Amino acid sequence: MKYVTETIRYIGCDDADIRLFESQYNVPEGMCYNSYVILDKKIAIMDTSDKRTMDEWKKNLAEALGDRTPDYLIVHHLEPDHASGIGDVLAMYPDIKVVCSAKAKTMIPLFFPDSDLADRVIAVKEGDTLELGEHTLTFVMAPMVHWPEVMVTYDSKDKVLFSADGFGKFGVMDADADDWACEARRYYFNICGKYGIPVSTLLKKAAKLDIEQILPLHGPVLNGEKMAEALRLYGIWSSYGVESEGVFIAHASIHGCTKKAAEKLADILREKGCKKVTVADLCRDDIHEAVEDAFKYGKVVLAASSYDAGLFTPMYNFLHLLQIKTWQKRDVAIIENGSWAPCAAKVMTKMLLEMKDINIKGNTVTLRGVMKESDIPALEALADEILA
Repeated sequence: MKYVTETIRYIGCDDADIRLFESQYNVPEGMCYNSYVILDKKIAIMDTSDKRTMDEWKKNLAEALGDRTPDYLIVHHLEPDHASGIGDVLAMYPDIKVVCSAKAKTMIPLFFPDSDLADRVIAVKEGDTLELGEHTLTFVMAPMVHWPEVMVTYDSKDKVLFSADGFGKFGVMDADADDWACEARRYYFNICGKYGIPVSTLLKKAAKLDIEQILPLHGPVLNGEKMAEALRLYGIWSSYGVESEGVFIAHASIHGCTKKAAEKLADILREKGCKKVTVADLCRDDIHEAVEDAFKYGKVVLAASSYDAGLFTPMYNFLHLLQIKTWQKRDVAIIENGSWAPCAAKVMTKMLLEMKDINIKGNTVTLRGVMKESDIPALEALADEILA
């Protein structure tokens, strides 16, 4: 049993076998579902777990409680990977009270229609407190981070913030603990990226609290320098700022011709002094890592084939993901390919202009079939525009 502090125990679970989180995100190292118990005069369970790990979670809970009975179940977020155990807890402990936001109270029956909630739910609002004994819990509302019912909890005794999905990452609890940012970035932009304004609002509220540790629902406990770095990165990410200088090139190539042009442009950029150039194959690489890199860098090149009088599907899907994640504030350059009727650039431009503060750089480079020596000057000029 892991102790976070002398009176806060970790009872979460690792799921090392899952490979698709939320049925879409690759998690080769698995996923963790974090849950905690605060042991005081009164006992509070902080969230439950995913249905895949409920047996293990209940075993962890029983070990943490010993012969004691919990008084409260704090529900920060109703998504099933954190809340699948609500019905079990209500059945196991008839006198327990569920503490959640007012919005969560209305949503619990959507997931647990057969549970008896009469007089068992305490709906709290911004700034409400709950006394456990030495621990005083203060509830902070965090709507749309990333569901409308989300709240976080601050424990003033141990100076701990239970941050719901905020500051989470992909992977089991101890996976790549020293490289938090890599999988935390992919997690943030694909799951919370759309909600930069609500995340910024939560960060402002958190800045007023004396926090020594952040306890997210996914990923490791953050403290010390790791917590400071996580807060710094969240400030950039939530404001759609540029984290790293460099150029990200994403290509979608049917027969490899457009890919060669994208790789040639990458070489040209490096020759011209660009220290960081990252290239993604949208047909073969993880598209959600490509989304991550599109947010990470301030300059992006999109290279795609024309297809069915429009845009090759992998690029279309990529831009659609960027649209729904509210991608913005970026410089973008375009390369298209079309043997007889190039039209990819037209579709890409239309989709880009529907986004906020997207600046299209330079002239579109249009290829017809394979890349030729005569195409190189246009790629050179485009590189100059990108680096300008």
